[in-house]
Amino acid sequence: MTSSATLSAARFGALLLLATAACGARADSGELFHTVESKPLSEVWLNAGFYSYHFQRDKNLNNSNPGIGVEYRFSSVASATAGRFYNSDRAYSNYAGVYYQPFAVGPVRVGVVAGAFSGYPKMHDGGWFPAVVPMLSFEYQRVGVNVALVPSYKDRLYGALSVQCKVKAWE
Repeated sequence: MTSSATLSAARFGALLLLATAACGARADSGELFHTVESKPLSEVWLNAGFYSYHFQRDKNLNNSNPGIGVEYRFSSVASATAGRFYNSDRAYSNYAGVYYQPFAVGPVRVGVVAGAFSGYPKMHDGGWFPAVVPMLSFEYQRVGVNVALVPSYKDRLYGALSVQCKVKAWE
């Protein structure tokens, strides 16, 4: 990752945390940083892919990653996800995984998504591979956003901040 890309990522993270702080602390306890209580849920969210800001700007990577995905939120701290999108290397990828977000900063849940991806030509010849990606999520009524910090891996995968907008289909 170049120093300007690192700086851009750091600025984005700082702005996100400032925006979260501006949303206010948790009303019932006054805590800005807190552990999310695990409660059962049954919600289905749909998304149309991602938009990615790649750290390696000189690689001519595809930033627009349209697709279709579903997220089943079965708990206030966990959900299952699967989908398909047009990736940064201009090939189709599939993914399946589980979000685990037991922490929050204000209204933003913090955790990881662990799962598997396919379709990246330089990674296992486009086959499936495991990944763990840091993830922030914010949901309000019927709309939400997931923000992932995708790490670079050698010359096979290129790091990015990826944003995924989503809508709640039913609960």
